[in-house]
Amino acid sequence: MAVTYRPEAAELPAFAQKFLKDPKKLFIDGKFVDAKSGKTFPVYNPATGEVLANVAEGDSADIDLAVAAARRAFESGPWRSFSPSQRARLIYQLADKMEERLEDFALLESLDNGKPLAVARVADVPMSIDNLRYMSGWATKILGDSIPIPGEFHAYTRREPIGVAGQIIPWNFPLLMAAWKIGPALAAGCTIVLKPAEQTPLTALLLAEIAAEVGFPEGVLNVVPGYGETAGAAIAAHPDVDKVAFTGSTEVGKLIVKAAAGNLKKVTLELGGKSPNIIFADANIDEAIAGAAFGIFFNMGQCCTAGSRLFVERSVFDQVTQGIAAAAKGMKIGSGLDQTTDIGPLVSDEQLDRVTGYIQSGIDEGARTLTGGSGRASERGYFVAPTVIVDVKPSMKIMREEIFGPVVAATPFDDPREILAEANDTVYGLAAGVWTKDVGNAHRVAAALRAGTVWVNCYNVFDAALPFGGFKQSGWGREMSHNALDCYTETKSVVVKL
Repeated sequence: MAVTYRPEAAELPAFAQKFLKDPKKLFIDGKFVDAKSGKTFPVYNPATGEVLANVAEGDSADIDLAVAAARRAFESGPWRSFSPSQRARLIYQLADKMEERLEDFALLESLDNGKPLAVARVADVPMSIDNLRYMSGWATKILGDSIPIPGEFHAYTRREPIGVAGQIIPWNFPLLMAAWKIGPALAAGCTIVLKPAEQTPLTALLLAEIAAEVGFPEGVLNVVPGYGETAGAAIAAHPDVDKVAFTGSTEVGKLIVKAAAGNLKKVTLELGGKSPNIIFADANIDEAIAGAAFGIFFNMGQCCTAGSRLFVERSVFDQVTQGIAAAAKGMKIGSGLDQTTDIGPLVSDEQLDRVTGYIQSGIDEGARTLTGGSGRASERGYFVAPTVIVDVKPSMKIMREEIFGPVVAATPFDDPREILAEANDTVYGLAAGVWTKDVGNAHRVAAALRAGTVWVNCYNVFDAALPFGGFKQSGWGREMSHNALDCYTETKSVVVKL
């Protein structure tokens, strides 16, 4: 399968050429500054494997500065005196400025992450903007209650911002995950130290730039790129961080929890998934095939919700799996900047090794590929062909562990009453899919699945008003919707003797 790479750097718009050439610094206390160590690290173009930019490498010393700035802004800066409507206005203005720069954000996201530019343009950036606008509306609606209690007392509650929030975001949806986290934190009145993934820090730095332009006070939003082992660990363990929010692997999430125990900071986690996608024989098969392919191949399979375990009723198993394989074979692999690309590269060489290793492990354990394979799909860049695997067993690694690539393992089932036990047989519980025309069956299955989101006759449908999060080892707490505000506020009871 041929891979396309164009356009080359020389063909990039002037904005991108300048942005990538200029030094990429940390954003602390309203200013772009070098790392205290003077170190930088390279950011790679996943379509070519070439260095895209060099970025200041924040570590614990820089996190200390960022946390101190966020603490000042929270305790004594102008942010503390902002009314809810002022906060709402600034968040909305940030969204407006992002919309003005939509093409710039989409281009950087595609260059940095590898995803198709067409997808970033219609999904990642608009959804980020929408989330901020949605959250801006909640800033004026964080309310307490008046509570009648016996005696001559007036009792009520206040919802107050939790304080300094440390936020650690992943590389698969860099801008969107930043918006999911900063939106409710800012609406609640918190201040932020944001650490983007070291693979994809560019859109977070552009976000910091426009936050300063629209007038966020110094120290309210700090952005510190760096490695998880240094900058990320420093946020999780910092004694002056009141809350940490993390999106990433379950393994790292457990380390975050241990580090956060020092000062018992509040923790929310959006972690891994091994989502079941169940297709019943009575489903609209053409729609189910298209939906299952989208559910696993979207964003190169680098989705925590990816429908990577496909369960298909036996009478339609061959039709469905052959249909998904045909869809995979028809996908054009290439640079995200190629307007005809359907599936871009994985984010890094490390991720490429991980995904191809899982495919090979399945083959070694006796599984069979209908399309795709265990090798890289090109001599340069981090490309892997979308892969459909059958003849799998529940004990195989490809059925138990999160691959985080465009790889689906499919297995048939005979008894619709027994499939739920197999679908729930995982340590994860982030998402699930159900395909059936039987409305009663759809609701019964949705109720029985142990997952934070269940899609019926669709997949990967999100909205800022829908809460998102996982059961079991897929995480703690919820992102988006009004539920996210609970993660950034404390409830205070006040009792006044009359």
